[in-house]
Amino acid sequence: MSSRKTDISTPLPAVRLGPGCEVSRLMIGSNPMSGFSHISPERDRVMTQYYTAARILELLRYCEALGLRSVLLRGDRLMCRLYRDFCMEGGQLTWVAQTTCELADQVAHISQLAVNGAAGIYIHGTMVDNLFHAGKQQEVQDLLKRVRDTGKAVGLGSHRPEVIAHAESCGWDIDFYMACFYNIAKQTKQVVSVQGTAVDEVFDPADPPVMTAMIRSVSKPCLAFKILGAGRRCGSKDEVRSAFEYAYANIKPGDAVAVGVFQQNCDELAENVAIVRQILGCQ
Repeated sequence: MSSRKTDISTPLPAVRLGPGCEVSRLMIGSNPMSGFSHISPERDRVMTQYYTAARILELLRYCEALGLRSVLLRGDRLMCRLYRDFCMEGGQLTWVAQTTCELADQVAHISQLAVNGAAGIYIHGTMVDNLFHAGKQQEVQDLLKRVRDTGKAVGLGSHRPEVIAHAESCGWDIDFYMACFYNIAKQTKQVVSVQGTAVDEVFDPADPPVMTAMIRSVSKPCLAFKILGAGRRCGSKDEVRSAFEYAYANIKPGDAVAVGVFQQNCDELAENVAIVRQILGCQ
C-alpha cells in the first residue's frame, strides 16, 4: 500500500453512536485482518499471511488519509496493541471495539477495552445470538451494563432482527446496534475465533430487506455490516456499487456501514470510499 494515496482527504460525513463516539458513515472492520473470511479455511490463511502487523498499521494510516474518521476492530490483544501503536504515531481514528468471545472473563475484558482507548464497545453478535438461543438474555443485559459502567458508548451486535426487536421492546440501555444484513445465526453456531473457521453459514438474499426494515424501525443509530455478504456480492464493480447503494438507501441518515477490505490484489478501500463519496454527495 506504500505507493497509494497518502494526502489527507476531506473527512467523510460522520454520525454519533453515543457519548464521545463519533464515526464516519463508512468504516472498515477487522475480520480480514484477523483472518475471518467467512468463506473457507484457505481464504482465512491467505488473509492472515497478507495482513502482517506492519500492513495493518499501514491500512489504518491509509483509512485516515482517505477521510475515514473511525475503525471497527476486535478487542483481542493484537488489535489493542496495534491501535495503541497507531495512536502513538499520531493517528486519530475513533475505535469502536468488538468484544472477543474466546476470553473467559468478559467483564474484565470490557474494562480493558475502555482502558485501551475504545470510544464505543459492542457485545459480539455471535455471542449475543447464542445467548439468546439459550434463553440467557439476562447475561447479555448484564454485559451491556458493564459497558455502560465504563462510560463508553454501549453497543449490541446481532445477526438476528428479532434480537434487536427484543432489546427495543424491553427498553434496554443501549446507544447503538451492530446489525448484520444476513442472518447467519438462525441457530446456535460456533464462534469463528474458537472453531477456527465459519461453517454452514447461509447468506440468504431474502435477509437484507428484513434487517434493513428493523434498522429503520429503531431510533438508535445502527452500524450495518456484511452488506457485501462477506465477499459474496463482489463479483464485479457494478455489483459492489449496487450493494452500497442498497445499503445507504435502506438505512437511516444517522446510521453507518462497516465493511472489511482485503488489499492484496486491488485497492478495495479506495474503491469503496469513492463509491460512498458519490452516494453521499461528498466528493
